[in-house]
Amino acid sequence: MTIVVVFIIVLIPAGMVFFFHHQNKLKLRARLMREAVRNHEFTFHLPVKGLFYGEKALQEALNDLGQDINKLVAQKEVESWQKLTRVLTHEIMNVSTPIQSISQAYLEHPKVVGTSLEKGVRAINDAAGNLVTFVDSYRKLTQLQEPVISTLRLKDFLEGIMELYHNITWEIGIPADTVLDTDGSLLRQVIVNIIKNAAEAGAKNIECTWRDSALRISNDGTPIPAEVRRDIFIPFYTTKSTGTGIGLALSRQIMTMLGGLLELSEKADAGYHATFILKFEQ
Repeated sequence: MTIVVVFIIVLIPAGMVFFFHHQNKLKLRARLMREAVRNHEFTFHLPVKGLFYGEKALQEALNDLGQDINKLVAQKEVESWQKLTRVLTHEIMNVSTPIQSISQAYLEHPKVVGTSLEKGVRAINDAAGNLVTFVDSYRKLTQLQEPVISTLRLKDFLEGIMELYHNITWEIGIPADTVLDTDGSLLRQVIVNIIKNAAEAGAKNIECTWRDSALRISNDGTPIPAEVRRDIFIPFYTTKSTGTGIGLALSRQIMTMLGGLLELSEKADAGYHATFILKFEQ
């Protein structure tokens, strides 16, 4: 009887300590998720190790919900930018095309050729022409081809792209039997855009891995500053003097069309400065 009493006396405090410790861990999880949602970061994926059965199921559901919300937000952003770009390109073309045509006609007029007016009219014509070219490039955001789905072997597909960049060392850690049902032409545009940006950022090494139905592409180029991470998928946004701000915006739109999602990982994979994640439907 004495042994039982002693056991109970020891067990109750130990149980209480464990209970409060476990509750504090759950409280920390709740705070982390609340902060993530407040900052519009829906890519959180908290571990389920150490949780009880019901808690584990709840955490898995919350993780999945965060991914679904993130995908929906990205899709709505793409739709909004598509509508805005469609309106802007239409209005700009309505103005710039007549200016270009009229100025071209003046450049060919005898009363203008060889006079002091020619230089000014030519400047107007060039500016209008550049604007038309600029708008044409952004029409890509609203005139993407419909996906043509086929089955491709991911490792072979990436090795084909690798041949375009001999000055970069590649590490493709993907099983040979990994296959995707997707549009190879559109997916190639996405990956080439990512690699091109990495090369322009001075990357010498690229790593491609496959995890949880997602292709992870990491590079060791110049790190992406924290203050621009949230803006890199916005159309027209660029930090390059010669950039157009269309590459990553177009890439995210393509991944959305393919039923997936393109993200920049909050933390790059070990040994690299940036990791882009291409998520596909399971």
